[in-house]
Amino acid sequence: MTFQYQIKQGVPSELPSKKTYEKAINHAPKRIDILSKEEKELAIRNALRYFDKKHHPVLAKEFAEELKEFGRIYMYRFRPDYKFYARPINEYPGNSVQAKAIMHMIQNNLDEAVAQHPHELITYGGNGAVFQNWAQYLLTMKYLSEMNDEQTLIMYSGHPMGLFPSHENAPRVVVTNGMMIPNYSKQNEWEKYNALGVTQYGQMTAGSYMYIGPQGIVHGTTITVLNAGRKIAKNGEPLAGKLFLTSGLGGMSGAQPKAGNIAGCITVCAEVNPKITEIRLSQGWIDEKITDLNELALRVKRAKENKEVVSIAFLGNIVEVWEKFAEQNVYVDLGSDQTSLHNPWAGGYYPAGISFEESNVMMVENPKLFKEKVQESLRRQVAAINKHTAKGTYFFDYGNAFLLEASRAGADVMAENGIDFKYSSYVQDIMGPMCFDYGFGPFRWVCTSANPVDLEKTDAIACEVLEEIRKNSPKEIQQQMTDNIQWIKGAQENKLVVGSQARILYADAEGRVKIAEAFNNAIKNGEISAPIVLGRDHHDVSGTDSPYRETSNIYDGSKFTADMAIQNVIGDSFRGATWVSIHNGGGVGWGEVINGGFGMVLDGSLEAEKRLKSMLFWDVNNGIARRNWARNKGAVFAIKRAMEVEPNLKVTLPNLVDDSILKDLF
Repeated sequence: MTFQYQIKQGVPSELPSKKTYEKAINHAPKRIDILSKEEKELAIRNALRYFDKKHHPVLAKEFAEELKEFGRIYMYRFRPDYKFYARPINEYPGNSVQAKAIMHMIQNNLDEAVAQHPHELITYGGNGAVFQNWAQYLLTMKYLSEMNDEQTLIMYSGHPMGLFPSHENAPRVVVTNGMMIPNYSKQNEWEKYNALGVTQYGQMTAGSYMYIGPQGIVHGTTITVLNAGRKIAKNGEPLAGKLFLTSGLGGMSGAQPKAGNIAGCITVCAEVNPKITEIRLSQGWIDEKITDLNELALRVKRAKENKEVVSIAFLGNIVEVWEKFAEQNVYVDLGSDQTSLHNPWAGGYYPAGISFEESNVMMVENPKLFKEKVQESLRRQVAAINKHTAKGTYFFDYGNAFLLEASRAGADVMAENGIDFKYSSYVQDIMGPMCFDYGFGPFRWVCTSANPVDLEKTDAIACEVLEEIRKNSPKEIQQQMTDNIQWIKGAQENKLVVGSQARILYADAEGRVKIAEAFNNAIKNGEISAPIVLGRDHHDVSGTDSPYRETSNIYDGSKFTADMAIQNVIGDSFRGATWVSIHNGGGVGWGEVINGGFGMVLDGSLEAEKRLKSMLFWDVNNGIARRNWARNKGAVFAIKRAMEVEPNLKVTLPNLVDDSILKDLF
């Protein structure tokens, strides 16, 4: 059968052969057994509704085995035999260019070179799923192949509810993931309802089809490390010879060593999973791998003496590295952590003193003991970090819920007031005031031709646009402009592409609109051979309400509200997005965040030009307006500037209060 035939077939009418479980693939850990007998029967009923009744006797037993063995029903039998990768857009069947572009993006999310657990349809973060099972994938691709430009596909947590009549200016796909009733948005509820097959954790860009491999976070990580280096610099010196110690080499965290190299420091990144470590080594995202702590300490000391720029993966537990470096007096200049602590009890964080394999068994067979070990490990890690920070190490929370979970474990992370953490989030110190408040965030694009030549052309176009904008940029954003131009100039030589021909670039509303317009013109003129998909990480100016990360530098008490993210996705929908998504749980944990994303297809048309100008302007300035109302100085500046550019924009500005007015009131 041809690839196009298989896509159009959807769920096959006859059962395909049962698949062999491929041990060489990096599989998701077994999930905890949380369902009652009655709930397990319900999970089987829910899974079987995708299939003709004649197959139910065979599949019921098979799905029961999967539920027992893996804690989930993935429907491995129905995983297609064809290779998953971002094919050129013209290889996808269909009636809509926009729908074909979405298929291109979905397949990239499930590419074995990109996805963390591809056979479980998980892209990154341990549980960031594109779909819950393979029937959902097959049915979704079939719908997309049939869709016309007056239909919209509705996605309920991975399940394609169906094609509904709409109109050509409506989104082609609307995605929701994990949108729980608030009182049912706790960690165990995710385990339960995901096992039942009725909800999923879409992370940020997994369940919205906008993941572009670890490159997607490299730019933001580079900016973070560069600016963290600027905070500790005594005389404006660069990061040469300085050590950045962190952990995690999985989906998003795998960007850290590459970013460290670009920033010009020594990076040590601990990882317990040998498969992930080998993948990053083979991809060139780390330079060296070390398995012995004594050897690691000596290697880092030598790198410091020689002021090397090198990234080193330590195959082992990060807690032991912090402790060893304290013991050996290895000075850590910058420290952080990017393990998946939003998912601490199911493979997001592995405790010290227990092997990777033992942990995978314990988290399922003895979850109570596993939780105790994780919390004990967090207390040890914080105790070691505190020893380093007492010597001058600058430690920052990387928005992975490290400080939150450490506090819940009873670790010494609280400030004297007992309310705040003693260490800042990187958003509080760096990304918020330096980038988000001014509208700079992770704008990204994908060349659906799958041709590296097109990507190279887009890099050149983006650089030219930014250099022109910089000529008249105010001094408040000159550093951001310079960093972004430097980044895009080095994009090719840094070999950032894993999977689709994609790029990420931090840009404000002006930059995004002008770059997108230039791309659309290049497609219209034939300089670029196929449509381009625009998107962004949800980790941005206005897409995400996350009190411990993206909105942690909101200090008016509203950081626990989610109006901004909801307004964002609604506004994107009617301003021209090709698809939109809204998620619970991405990045920092189920119930801890609401985040929205979009995708937009540029095809060289006048309509695409109108849509990009309307939607991209809103997508950024919605967040700046909210940050302005929170009295963030940079955002007040940025929204005033936006109102000067666009006469139809009229935003409520805050009146500032003198501290003296509030004295002795209570």
